[in-house]
Amino acid sequence: MSLLPVEEARDRLLSDVSPVAQTERVDLRSLAGRRLASDLSAILTQPSFDASAMDGYAVLASDLGTGETRLRLIGESAAGAAFEGILRAGEAVRIFTGAPAPQGADAVVIQENTERPNPETVLVREPVTPGRHIRPAGNDFREGAPLLRAGTIFRPASIALAASGGHAEVEVCRRPRVAILMTGSELVLPGTRPGPAQIVASNGFGIAAMVEASGGEALSYGVVADDRSALAAVLDRARRDEVDVFVTIGGASVGDHDLVAPVFRECGVELDFWKVAMRPGKPLMAGRFGEMRFLGLPGNPASSLVTAELFLRPLVERLAGRPAHGGYERGVLGTPVPANDHRAEFMRGRISGETDGKPRIVPFDRQDSSLLSVFALADVLLVRQPHAPPSETGDPCEFVRLA
Repeated sequence: MSLLPVEEARDRLLSDVSPVAQTERVDLRSLAGRRLASDLSAILTQPSFDASAMDGYAVLASDLGTGETRLRLIGESAAGAAFEGILRAGEAVRIFTGAPAPQGADAVVIQENTERPNPETVLVREPVTPGRHIRPAGNDFREGAPLLRAGTIFRPASIALAASGGHAEVEVCRRPRVAILMTGSELVLPGTRPGPAQIVASNGFGIAAMVEASGGEALSYGVVADDRSALAAVLDRARRDEVDVFVTIGGASVGDHDLVAPVFRECGVELDFWKVAMRPGKPLMAGRFGEMRFLGLPGNPASSLVTAELFLRPLVERLAGRPAHGGYERGVLGTPVPANDHRAEFMRGRISGETDGKPRIVPFDRQDSSLLSVFALADVLLVRQPHAPPSETGDPCEFVRLA
């Protein structure tokens, strides 16, 4: 297969992707970032009673003149402990914020405008209009009122609204399940001291965090050696687990030990593309295994993370029904960069202030695809299009903002 341009590869990957349709009910503590499956309506009225908006005294507004008015104090209404009687002319009830307004009261005088000459009397120094400082029942919403529309991604305020509307559980769309497999006989898991010719497997943990942040459920399949039967067995496991996306990390090139493509083809995976005109990340592959999508990322850390940022993240976001993150933004260069060759280059860099209101992008000097220490400092990828000429400080540029 020939090298695909980056944009064409992304379009092919995402062209027929729809949000996961299956739903499930989850409790309020699990709602953050989830997508609401259907319109949500209130099953309670909020507030369910006329409530005081201030600390003060519940009164009849018609009792108060322009001067000082003396009222008889007949009780107290606090949040969770309402006054049970009826307020009549010439009377007042001590009331606190959030407490039910007594029957008969039509206003609240704030306590700063009052004086207590004795325990049975309150002096009101200013008049109030009917309804002052009282939140009427249903002020926020009434039973049956629409609260949230289908497709809403739950944030703290929308979670609180669902709770206020009387819902302990909410039906949401299932998160896309993304299985992540790290391949390579040289890999050991973190916490294990590497032996001779071994290295610590790291990429899968960063990719899993990206999947979760994008609205997916990351399933760790650990590490498998460069072994045909082991790779085939894990692919079969992914099919049984009914994952939406199966991601492999490593083994995507064409060496004698790069077995992912030949083994998966033998097992029935249909590759849509293999090799993209980009640096880092050229060996990226994508395909389908029935309904399951397959994405094979290169093994070098920067290659793996760059391709995941550009391809896996938007795939998971679309499956999760979320707005796509990122996209190319416009900035200005903070340093000169050389001409580029026939592959798009994604240089790790950082934003260093602004020039004329646009982010100033400075790529790092070291761009080797094995350097996680450099990538961890990056907040952008500077995009260099194929055959881009040399550029100078202050020239316009494109970049991808890392999440």
